[in-house]
Amino acid sequence: MRVLGMIGGTSWHATEAYYRMINEGVARHIGTQGNPELVLHSINIEVMRSQDGDRIRAKYLEVARLLEQHGAQGIVICANTPHMVYQHVQPRIGIPILHIADATGRAAASRGLKTLGLLGNKPTMTGDFIPGRLQTEFGIETLIPEEPSIPKSHYFISRELTHGKFTEEARQFYKAQIGLLRDRGADGIILGCTELPLLIREEDVDVPLLATTDLHAEMAVDFILERD
Repeated sequence: MRVLGMIGGTSWHATEAYYRMINEGVARHIGTQGNPELVLHSINIEVMRSQDGDRIRAKYLEVARLLEQHGAQGIVICANTPHMVYQHVQPRIGIPILHIADATGRAAASRGLKTLGLLGNKPTMTGDFIPGRLQTEFGIETLIPEEPSIPKSHYFISRELTHGKFTEEARQFYKAQIGLLRDRGADGIILGCTELPLLIREEDVDVPLLATTDLHAEMAVDFILERD
């Protein structure tokens, strides 16, 4: 099995979910008599919250190089938003970073989905690191909520969901956003936050849901088992 490096901490709740799903995924293939070799570095979430782009990019590059030095053969960044550093970090290291948009794009393509609505925090929805890669690598168009709803989504994620608070108000908000995105042409919805699948399930809506964390963890399992 390949050794996988993990960059976590943003948030540690998401990192815990990745660690569990990767180990469970490998166990489904090799049994419980063994487990994958993982090299984990958990970054202080304050780095991301600083919104200092240079500082964020420098930190992720520093950690990626450390993981490579410690034997990692590939890297998974355990959250959506930090993938904003991909274009800066990937050319400066010698091992692959498994991009969360690639995991999402492959799943969408396998289901014949061409236009995806994207839900997440403000940087994830308004940045180009997921929509741009989906368009370039898979020819998939991405839609995001209308402007008044973007800060509200950011609030629910940053102030409630990532703190383990799941309210009916948030659930109804996201169900409404899914309906609006579907009406604008989305034939699938990206749940671009680890906690969103805990709030909204596919049986709650009438459009396919793509949970990025689950798909990214599956991609990591395939990499570890050399099935990529």
